[in-house]
Order: sequence, then structure tokens, then C-alpha cells
Amino acid sequence: MHGSGPEVFGSSGGRILPVGRAVTVEVPASSANLGPGFDALGVALGLYDTITVTVIESGLELEVSGEGAGEVPTDASHLVAKAVEAGLRAGGMGAPGVRISCVNAIPHSRGLGSSASAAVGGLVAADGLMGRVLTDDRLVQLASEFEGHPDNAAASVLGGVVVSWTERSARTVTYRAVRMDVDPSIVATVLVPEETSSTAQTRGLLPETVPHEDAAFNASRAALMSVALASHPEFLLAATEDRLHQGYRAPALVGTTEWIRRLRERGLAATVSGAGPTVLVLDTASLPVDLRREAEAQGWRVLDLRIADGARVVPDA
Repeated sequence: MHGSGPEVFGSSGGRILPVGRAVTVEVPASSANLGPGFDALGVALGLYDTITVTVIESGLELEVSGEGAGEVPTDASHLVAKAVEAGLRAGGMGAPGVRISCVNAIPHSRGLGSSASAAVGGLVAADGLMGRVLTDDRLVQLASEFEGHPDNAAASVLGGVVVSWTERSARTVTYRAVRMDVDPSIVATVLVPEETSSTAQTRGLLPETVPHEDAAFNASRAALMSVALASHPEFLLAATEDRLHQGYRAPALVGTTEWIRRLRERGLAATVSGAGPTVLVLDTASLPVDLRREAEAQGWRVLDLRIADGARVVPDA
């Protein structure tokens, strides 16, 4: 679709990128919380959106295929377009116009970080067009500003499992993250339902305060999670226990909650993926065949996903 671009497209400020320059980016899905690490833990998953950005003579052209096609805007309000603009501005550069092509494999509104992936993909594409001038820390900051928290965005930038946090002062909000080593035997399986979920809606179910006992419980499990992920996957089941968010969200995620219960009864470390409704399982083996078949018979997509590296510019063929 043709449209007028954001102000950095066609801007005369800074260095203008040449017409014809193009870049393609692969950006992974992500899951946040991982049970006890509410707004702090995230993991990049091997399911990718592919974004190609080409500098054109003027304006904005944007097309979307795959997940979200026909549902998301194809003008300057699209998150990838906004992120490309923010990335170019952060690098002090502009473009006379851009063509953006999004080929999406990450399901929308399912708790797999599709919006964070869009923001990261647009930023990394802009960075690629500029010759890689933005640091990972800068990319995490810019992407997290779109999201309002860094867990999904940092995972899609850095890859692997990330621990993220927010530093606030009277004038600034700084989003920080660090990637941690993960035992190579750990794999991820996601169960993706047909229905969608709103992060804002499920977050609204959370209480303003929680008992001290529950806070202490989650602190211990989040600490254990770091150990389980790094070198002791045998503790993943205990490490993914949570009292801060999943129980409160359960009334809005009935099918998700039931599958988590059943999987955990079988000894599998199942949690809500982000705000749901997708179920995330972290284990050293894929889902048992009987559970897989039953979930698929109920309309769930069951995907075996490796723990992925962060977004990358695809080398020219």
C-alpha cells in the first residue's frame, strides 16, 4: 500500500541513504516470564518474521503477508514502519522513502512477542541500512520504549534467555538486559490455540499488591530458574512455579490453564507464554506423542522450537 511516510522518510536532515539500498532481517519470536520471572525473564524462540526494507525515491510502501495479513495497518502507523523511522533517527540518518515487506510467521496476540518482534525487526533493519551503527544496548532501549518493558524486546535483540530490568530516575527510564548461558539440552515446545488474548486485558486482572509470602516464593523460584536454565534442567519443573500472575489470569485463560495443569502433572515445566494464551514448555525432550496428538485434535498448534539467537541481517545471496 502506498502512503505518506513518517517525517524521517523524505527528511533532509542528517545523511540520506541512497535509493536502492536494501536489507532483509530475520527476527525471532519470544516468550516472557517463564513462570516466576514476571517482566524480567524472556527467551528467544526459533519462529521468525522476515522483514525487507528497501530505500525508494519517496513515501512509504508497506505489504504484509502471513500472520496478521489483512488485520494490521499498512500505512505509517504500522509498528515496523515506526521502528524503521526510530532507528534511522537514532542513527542520525534519513531516507527519501522506503518499501517494507513483512512476511510473518509469529502468531499475533498469542503471547509470543509479535509486537516486540516487529519493533526489533524494524530497528535492526534500519541499523542494517545504516551499516550497523547502533549497539545492542541501544537496540534494547529503543525496542523496549515501544513495548514499555524489556523482556520480549531484549530476547528478540540478544537471543537466548535474557534477564532484564528497568532503571528509573526523575527524568529517564532505562531498559537493561543481559543474555545468560543456557544448557544446550533444553528445548522449547509451544501450544498455540486459535483464540487470541489481549495483554492489556490479562494484565488488568493482576492485583495491585501481593502477599509477602508469595513475593518471597517467586524470588526463590526465579533464582532457581537461573540455575535450572544454566546447568540443572532437572529443576525446571520446580523453577517454573509462580504465584504472582498465572493464577490471577487463569479465569481468562481456561484452556491454557487446563493444559498447563495436565502437562505439569506429567512432570513437564509448562507455563503461560507471556500474557497467553499460548503454553510454553521447557524441557530436555519434546512433548510426549499422546499429549501432542490430543492437543492437536483440540485445535492447538504444537511447535517444537529451538532457543534462538537474536535478530540478524540476512547476508546477501
